Amino acid sequence: MRQANDRVTEHGGGVWSLRVPIPDNPLGHTLVHVLDTDRGPVLVDTGWDDPDSWTELTDGLRALGIGVSEIHGIVITHHHPDHHGLSGRVREESGAWIAMHAADTAVVRRTRDSDPAAWLDYLARKLTAAGAPEEHLAPLRAARSGGRMRTLPGLGAALPDWEIVPGELLDLAGRRLRAVWTPGHTPGHVCLHLEEEHPAGLPGHGRLFSGDHLLPGISPHIGLYEDPDDATVTDPLGDYLDSLERIGRLGVAEVLPAHQHAFPDAAGRVRELLDHHEDRLAGLLALLTTPLTPWQLAERMEWNRPWDHIPYGSRNIAVSEAEAHIRRLVKLGRAEAVTGTEPVAYVAV
Repeated sequence: MRQANDRVTEHGGGVWSLRVPIPDNPLGHTLVHVLDTDRGPVLVDTGWDDPDSWTELTDGLRALGIGVSEIHGIVITHHHPDHHGLSGRVREESGAWIAMHAADTAVVRRTRDSDPAAWLDYLARKLTAAGAPEEHLAPLRAARSGGRMRTLPGLGAALPDWEIVPGELLDLAGRRLRAVWTPGHTPGHVCLHLEEEHPAGLPGHGRLFSGDHLLPGISPHIGLYEDPDDATVTDPLGDYLDSLERIGRLGVAEVLPAHQHAFPDAAGRVRELLDHHEDRLAGLLALLTTPLTPWQLAERMEWNRPWDHIPYGSRNIAVSEAEAHIRRLVKLGRAEAVTGTEPVAYVAV
């Protein structure tokens, strides 16, 4: 691995990463990967749709001698705006195709087609059911009446041109890039296994573009991504843990994540994350010796800052993650809903 400059890192074998900033986000940037193919460069993710992010992306490409018009294709690991945000603009400039897993395409389509007021009503219902207090719900109602939801990221996200099929090789000339479905962080998250010898000779089978699924120092957010018209009770944390074990069995030489930095020993990092989530579930069971709603559980969970310092929007994400953990505990038979409570509270069993 070689740091070409402050925005470009060369990983060898026709693979580079570009640092594309995320505005007002502690993660700082997304690592957009550039993969050389016989038909032209392909991007793995694109970064946030923001003028400064676009400038950094195009300047990074220019440092590699690549004009944005030369981009042949875009492979999206998942639909979040720091990964998918600039894909539409890159396609406009280059004619590149965009590929994404069908489950995340469905989220993009549903977001584009939804009425912002109806989406806000759904969010308010979900938070009410989770036990959110009135002072948290009031700004949602105010935003609905003011019509301010149309500025949220994702409402204009580009629709992909074709579907990533799990287990299949993507149609990239001169490259063997296999899609591995890794739901959890989003329902259609994919990792991408570059099946070739490591250019530096590291032991293992190829490299893995891991998106947000496997990061060297962060456990990704696992929340709820549900269709308001579908009553299916999902288990995103269970999906994530199963996906982790699948990635651990690949035996890759190096992981190229979308945040932080590249690292070896995917299997070791998988073990750390599995242990972390088992410890976290045990800690939540200790909290659930007293019946708690998902909101009350989120207030008591350990985050990277005290609950009082967590911004408004991030509290919605935290409650979603608390509910995902409750669902896992219920499915494992380690917690249950308390009959007659409204909003529903849960207790360890």
